[in-house]
Amino acid sequence: MRAKGFSAQGFNIIFDWTFEYRTEELKMHDVIIIGGGAAGLTAAIYAVRAGMNVFILEKMGVGGQIILTDTVENYPGFPLISGPDLMERFEEHVKKFGVEIKYEEVKDIRSNGNTHIVVTDDQEYETICVIVASGSQPRKLRVPGEDKFIGRGVSYCAVCDGPFYRDKEVAVIGGGDAAIKESLYLTQIVKKITVIHRRDQLRAEKILQEQAFSNPKVDFIWNHVVESVDGEDAFKGITIQNVQKLDQKKKLDVGGVFVYIGHIPNTKFINVDKTSNGLILTHPCTLETSARGIFAAGDCRDTCLRQIATCVGDGAIAAFNAGEYVEKFKSGHL
Repeated sequence: MRAKGFSAQGFNIIFDWTFEYRTEELKMHDVIIIGGGAAGLTAAIYAVRAGMNVFILEKMGVGGQIILTDTVENYPGFPLISGPDLMERFEEHVKKFGVEIKYEEVKDIRSNGNTHIVVTDDQEYETICVIVASGSQPRKLRVPGEDKFIGRGVSYCAVCDGPFYRDKEVAVIGGGDAAIKESLYLTQIVKKITVIHRRDQLRAEKILQEQAFSNPKVDFIWNHVVESVDGEDAFKGITIQNVQKLDQKKKLDVGGVFVYIGHIPNTKFINVDKTSNGLILTHPCTLETSARGIFAAGDCRDTCLRQIATCVGDGAIAAFNAGEYVEKFKSGHL
């Protein structure tokens, strides 16, 4: 928006006002979904089928963390499918209904009376409802040398980087589903894997544990954490420390390290009630947040299980309740 100026008392006064954001004037959206992972894509399908005006805002690419998973074995109807292939089917389903996906990063969500303003890096959108399905990102070790060797010794994605470590010995940090799944994937590529876990037993599903324990390429070091990622100009391995005997440390001469110690929710852009870890708190039935008309679904919210199936369920529930909220808004019953 630009004002060109006016003339007064013989003086030509010129103003050049340029707004940083462009607002879609006179257009009210029913619901905007933030995030293009399993939860967000499912919410979009349910929302558009309910007749709502909807689009998705995605920061990088459709699929979320699932596209980093080589093998999915626990999603009903697909006994064995890769993460990228499964998400490609989700995306095709969404596009079949004509849902637009805009690649913009959300910076803020502001209240505007009974509606909300979603602010991205170069745009503002007004909407009745928001469904936050922004997912999470890998948690780092936060030890010396980690940042220095990201992409050249340190990885958070075996599917992405595994081929770079072909026939080498590598370490995997963590004991949950992700750590063991990715270790099993890496057995197809690398020479040997050492799983390092801070506890004395794994947290992964029993079936994954059995597969890992029976694989001759997988070894375990219990009750240890990474103290540092070593090397000057090139990656030289890691130093680990015994959590029960702090004076006991040892160096592991591995060709790379893959880190799977949890995720950090992508929720900094929204001001609603959260846990100390940044997970969004929601109503147990409606998935509405502490802000009216804003719902949350998937890995960004506080829930007991984070799986593709639960993300899909969250997306459906959030969209259903967002639809009821939109109906109340339009009928004047809010």
